[in-house]
Amino acid sequence: MLRVGLTGGIGSGKSAVAARLVERGAVLIDADQVAREVVAPGTDGLAEIVAAFSDRVLDADGALDRAALGALVFADEAARRRLESITHPRVRARTAELTAAAAPDSIVVNDVPLLVEVGLAPTYHLVIVVQTAVPTRLERLARARGMSRADAERRIAAQADDARRRAAADVVLTNDGSLADLHDAVDALWVRRLSPYEDNLRERRVVPPGRSDRVGADETWPAQYARLAARIRHALGSHALRIDHIGSTAVPGLAAQDVIDVQVAVSSLADADGALADRLANAGFPRVPGQWWDDPRPAGSDRWQKRLHGSADPARPVRLHVRVADSPGWRYALMMRDHLRADPDQRSAYLLLKRDLADAAPEVGESGTASDPWFDEEYLRAEQWAEQTGWRP
Repeated sequence: MLRVGLTGGIGSGKSAVAARLVERGAVLIDADQVAREVVAPGTDGLAEIVAAFSDRVLDADGALDRAALGALVFADEAARRRLESITHPRVRARTAELTAAAAPDSIVVNDVPLLVEVGLAPTYHLVIVVQTAVPTRLERLARARGMSRADAERRIAAQADDARRRAAADVVLTNDGSLADLHDAVDALWVRRLSPYEDNLRERRVVPPGRSDRVGADETWPAQYARLAARIRHALGSHALRIDHIGSTAVPGLAAQDVIDVQVAVSSLADADGALADRLANAGFPRVPGQWWDDPRPAGSDRWQKRLHGSADPARPVRLHVRVADSPGWRYALMMRDHLRADPDQRSAYLLLKRDLADAAPEVGESGTASDPWFDEEYLRAEQWAEQTGWRP
């Protein structure tokens, strides 16, 4: 099933987005509600809190007095960590239960106010951030919750700022307009991305990059790669010896197709099959059918075998190359990237080559460029550069 993380600052309208997603068919798991559930009266969670902090944290009805507990742990790091050791495992376990109970074709949305602060972004297939201007949030908090301006400002300052949330976001929903505007944005996201992503994920279907025109160098490509790499790392753990951003989008200033190339290093191609392939598919990166290899450099030697995965996300094309660590293909991908980063003349020559080849065979696009003799020449230039500079992958 597709797991979506939803977050946003206090007063941003995150709850309105969650409600609209439920109307469209999503299964909602509210982290705040789960956190209350696991320490409700009669639970072992509440009993352990009382054992750790005494019955001073209970109200007259025997329920958790959150204000009293907050006063105890607010300025005491050790106490806060003790509380987290009690609540966080229970919240994770209950969230896992609720997720497992959802239908296999569900889109499960986790509404987590502190998703960014606690580093949960890589655990989801997609992260949605609701962003609203601070003056609008202050006005909403005063109107809807009766907060004073000073209290609202303190609450906003205690959370991650907009820049940090955007860095974790695959989707930013701006909520400075009307509720109807927000609903339209959520509906479009559901139809164009979430629903097809779920279908592709369940069917282990790769969204092909297709034929697309080059775009100007996008300064967000490295950040997009970082989010992808974090998900891959979370999914593979120690199975991935190394993860790198390669290809044209990894070279600053180079126009390219809007496709992120990722290289995952493994111990052997046998390791790339079986469990590793399943882990990648479950994380949103299914195997591309067929046999895959790279043209050797220099030409004439045996093909460099690899495994190729893609993306199930219709809005983010990915080519994920699984190669053996320290193999010629693995090394060449890193060396060419770094040489083009270091040599503006060759970077310009590469761009001109891609333009000429694409103009000559527009139906092929960039996928056919690797067989051009220029790459053999570039390999020799890059090897000479590596020797002169002492480059190592």
